[in-house]
Amino acid sequence: MNSPEHPEPDAPRDLVGIGIGPANLSLAALAQPLPDLDAVFYEQRPAFTWHPGLLIEGATIQVPFLADLVTLVDPTSPWTFLNWLRSRERLFPFYFAERFHIHRAEYDAYCRWVSESLPGLRFGHQVDAVRWNPERDLFEVDFTQLDGDGEAEALGRTYTRNVVLGIGTEPYVPEPLKPLTEAPGVPVVHAADYLDHRDALLAAGHVTVVGTGQSGAEIFLDLLRSRPAGRERLHWLGRTEAFAPMEYSKLGLEHFTPDHTRYFHALPESARDRLLAGQWQLHKGIDAGTVAAIHDELYRRTLHGGWPDAVLTPGVRVRTAGRIATTQVELHLEHDRQASRSRLTTDAVVLATGYRERPLDRILAGLDPYMRRDSQERPRVDEDHRLVLDPSVSGSVYVQNAGTHTHGVGTPDLGLVAWRGAIVLNSLTGREAYGLPRRTAFTTFGLTQRQQVPPPREAPALTPLVDDRR
Repeated sequence: MNSPEHPEPDAPRDLVGIGIGPANLSLAALAQPLPDLDAVFYEQRPAFTWHPGLLIEGATIQVPFLADLVTLVDPTSPWTFLNWLRSRERLFPFYFAERFHIHRAEYDAYCRWVSESLPGLRFGHQVDAVRWNPERDLFEVDFTQLDGDGEAEALGRTYTRNVVLGIGTEPYVPEPLKPLTEAPGVPVVHAADYLDHRDALLAAGHVTVVGTGQSGAEIFLDLLRSRPAGRERLHWLGRTEAFAPMEYSKLGLEHFTPDHTRYFHALPESARDRLLAGQWQLHKGIDAGTVAAIHDELYRRTLHGGWPDAVLTPGVRVRTAGRIATTQVELHLEHDRQASRSRLTTDAVVLATGYRERPLDRILAGLDPYMRRDSQERPRVDEDHRLVLDPSVSGSVYVQNAGTHTHGVGTPDLGLVAWRGAIVLNSLTGREAYGLPRRTAFTTFGLTQRQQVPPPREAPALTPLVDDRR
């Protein structure tokens, strides 16, 4: 990937990336060895960060280390996790540690190493708008260069034949709880900001964690371990019917393969929506190890008699919420199965209520006349992760982690990041820049196959031994 500063400001790029999270960082790493690809990536933050508020000590990512930025597409790349370990003289310790799932903080440090080494990454650049210029047959990308304090320093514009959006997700706060997060006083924070507020949460008399997914479990466990036995004063609640473990069986994991992605994309829109609704446990459950650690910690606190002062209640939703004076929060709860209601008074709330894809409408407002949408006004995305645009637009807009409705539960999964980047680069260059496997799962999804499944390999014929006995 060649991306020097252009001597000619108006010279068009081949690709402009917007946002530098793991997805676009993977794409930049895979693009780097392609000699004829001129690409640049913009990010408004001053440096790479990955969920800094959730880098809880001991927390691990939920995919194996092979799901780094490049390995599943190009294990010979210089940007593999193993090469990062080698560069830090940590390869032998990692070998003896026998870890398959690495710490989140370790993954964050690895990605920062890649981001600090790759050319063509422009941090401190906020993209303001993307437009199609029919006269030049190019996209216009307007950006603001920011100073160290995040203030506007200079305006700029670049032209490009193609765009890739990697703006990621944003914290989701349910409507009944939004007023609480916007008012000062009692700490009501989203899990994304947990570590920034951890000291205040540990000092609070009673803490409630809302959300029964992985983040909620990790935060509940961290709070539980940090509060004195018998005086935990913790409440953990959420809407799911149980503190359910994530589906992590070998065949269950095949829902995060390219094979399932292709199957899902080929389904009718209504079928995709119905299927997604029933697959929550594939990606919104809790790691079995975390469930076990919580139970172990609770059990340990019963060894000398008594029960920990911790209440775990699934199947509950927050109807409304409000502040009591300036020191406490009152949550109005409802249990749908029991058809019962209750009130919970607490001194602090952590909202482990997940993330939502960032809407594309603001940044792509200039492309709205060209965009094609589905029956629910969501952008249509083709199999190669391109927005479906009017045929008059000759360039392509690729999207990263913004197509769950078209590509399924694997969309945000780190294990598919490199594969998706290779698809984008193959499509963009018009050649097989990266060879990809035709088959990736033992499961055959559906009765009809859009692509021929390669036959099983036959065992090589054995050469009979020569009998030297005469």
